[in-house]
Amino acid sequence: MFVAYFHMAIGVNELKPKTYFLYEGQPYVVIETHHLKMQQRRPTVQIRMRNLINAKMLERNFAQSDVFELADVERQTVKYLYSHRDQYWFSYEKEPSKRFELKSEIIGDTGKFLKPNMLIDAIAFDGTIISIELPIKMEYKIVNAPPSIRGDTAQGGVKQATIETGATINVPLFINQDDLIVVNTQTGEYVERATKG
Repeated sequence: MFVAYFHMAIGVNELKPKTYFLYEGQPYVVIETHHLKMQQRRPTVQIRMRNLINAKMLERNFAQSDVFELADVERQTVKYLYSHRDQYWFSYEKEPSKRFELKSEIIGDTGKFLKPNMLIDAIAFDGTIISIELPIKMEYKIVNAPPSIRGDTAQGGVKQATIETGATINVPLFINQDDLIVVNTQTGEYVERATKG
């Protein structure tokens, strides 16, 4: 079931993270916004955004009066199956026999947080899937964490650990192998230790 968004104009203050909009004729998704107030100058909004076609990140400052058009995107729930080299394979939730692949350029850093059989949102623009969206916070099992060494605070009390998908992230020293942790999939940062069921 596709949900379509029709062309609508939105002001720069409505550009929140995960908003899809058109900029210079191409679809972008908002990653972060910062309101900048400078003395003697009009306030501007700094937008960090990702191009949904070539995955390039941009940072732009916009005036409060700038208006944009929402990108006409559709969402569909898909299931991640597996990856092979730089190809990621998915199936449609409602039609599991229909499979499709997305290249690593489209998946980007999100690929580090994909777990087999997880359900995620696929974002389509002009009928083509151009992006996938994971929940912002997800739980992962730690599969490898070096033991903490007393007095090891040179790194600000963090160490690198490997989660079940093979990605490495910085975690606090008290995190051990087999712990469940919550990760922000957009920034790749540790959020908290997950409570066990």
